[in-house]
Amino acid sequence: MTERFTVGDSDVLLVVDVQNDFCPGGRLAVPEGDAVVPVINALARRFAHVVLTQDWHPAGHLSFASSHPGKQPYEMITVSYGPQVLWPDHCVQNTSGAAFRGDLDIPQAELVLRKGYHREIDSYSAFYENDRATRTGLTGYLRERGLKRVFVAGLAFDFCVRYSAEDAHREGFATVVIEDACRGIDIAGSVAATRDVLRDHAIPCVGASAVV
Repeated sequence: MTERFTVGDSDVLLVVDVQNDFCPGGRLAVPEGDAVVPVINALARRFAHVVLTQDWHPAGHLSFASSHPGKQPYEMITVSYGPQVLWPDHCVQNTSGAAFRGDLDIPQAELVLRKGYHREIDSYSAFYENDRATRTGLTGYLRERGLKRVFVAGLAFDFCVRYSAEDAHREGFATVVIEDACRGIDIAGSVAATRDVLRDHAIPCVGASAVV
């Protein structure tokens, strides 16, 4: 029988990057990315505390393939902090692609955390940028609010959700991933690798019906 998780006052739902560019028709569309919206909307009604993250890149960001002549999207390069996937230009500040999905309906969200705005560092995790040293400040926010358990949902399962869940665990929060409220890109087996990482960290990966 699947373990059930009862939502309480010290729990927070972390909704990762449910933005137009990550949904069908967007510049970095995650397959079926729009399908997470009704699931997340329903989930959010069970939480008193919700945090939204928003990818928020300046034009010419380091992670864009267009910033590297001769390179194509999804190629891998090495930058100062290690390997970096090159992406299509996406979630550029003040563009419609960077906006949240119009049907995302979470009026009670208490914080919108923007990430990826440093031109020379990509940022998958809601807690750390990809240099693994630059903090977003989310850890301190959650601790000062007395929030102890993080439920993670959103886009994409195998990148920003994965790294956010790993870092929530790393920072000492009980962590749960709600997999049917996520969708993956799946580059070179990255979805399977994400499931392996979550299992290795003993991070539960459950359906929305297990959260009550």
